[in-house]
Amino acid sequence: MNHRKFLDPEHKWRFDKKRFNGQIETGQPPASLSGTDIEELLSNFENQFGKKKKEPGQKKVKKVLHPVESSDGLHLEIRAAIFDMTNKEKDLFCSVLKNAKLPYGSASNISRYVHTKERKVSGYKSHDAHFVLHYLLQFAVKKSLKPEVAIPFIRLGAFLRGIWSKVIDLSEIKRLQHEIVEILCQFETIFIQAFFDIMVHLLVHLCRELEYGGPAHVRCMFPIERYLGKLKSYVRNRSKPEGSIAEGYLAEECLTFCSRFLGGDAGSKITKPAKFETIPEKMEYHIGTRRNKDGKAIHLEESQWMAIHRYVLFNCGNKEVESLLE
Repeated sequence: MNHRKFLDPEHKWRFDKKRFNGQIETGQPPASLSGTDIEELLSNFENQFGKKKKEPGQKKVKKVLHPVESSDGLHLEIRAAIFDMTNKEKDLFCSVLKNAKLPYGSASNISRYVHTKERKVSGYKSHDAHFVLHYLLQFAVKKSLKPEVAIPFIRLGAFLRGIWSKVIDLSEIKRLQHEIVEILCQFETIFIQAFFDIMVHLLVHLCRELEYGGPAHVRCMFPIERYLGKLKSYVRNRSKPEGSIAEGYLAEECLTFCSRFLGGDAGSKITKPAKFETIPEKMEYHIGTRRNKDGKAIHLEESQWMAIHRYVLFNCGNKEVESLLE
């Protein structure tokens, strides 16, 4: 896919032959089609089922990927791609994901999907990939990939966080559109054509979706998928899943009503306090020195803990916190 056509007409990458396909790009981005336009285009379309036979011909491969003669001149060797990682770099990449400490409730335990011995990451869910692309990938590739490969991934993470923000300015959408086009053009100079499937190309159209539908987090499917997983757990009879879900949902509603009716005397998940909500009577902290890092335990009463907490809030120097306090 050629994403240079989405660049500005005077952009320097349009005239760069060496890094791209060897041609100057003069094309313009395709016009936006409405539903009726798409219907007219597909009215006489005939779908040919089955695998399409590949036509013989020479494929265009970048010169940097051409095989070269070995030192002894007896056979050919394939050069390592620019995004290839050594075993040490793979270990570093996996260690970042394995040892990442995430806030409570932000994501699942991503470390269980990282296999350090095999040097691979597998078995993760869609929300895990979402979180990695937003926050963790930029740290993992910073030291494990070359700068010309790591920078586009870091920019991609910033772009995804930008379209996922709760408040987006219209002028910011235009900047994000230029940003993602340049990122995809950088990917074209790094990866082969097989990398650019339809999912990679859809990044170009995300900014237009923001203009039509608003912020992306409002239309997120993760909460719905999580609730569908909860309903799936109600299934006890696989031959009649709908009835099992109905009975499980009804039982859950009855238990919720009884818990709220009985109040705080009955211990249940409705009446018990949430995690990290209550403050214990005595809180214990270890204060150490450079020589003795373990230190000794210091017991704080609730009033002392609240006083320390307020002192930190009023003296942290954070503008956002100060605006909330005002």
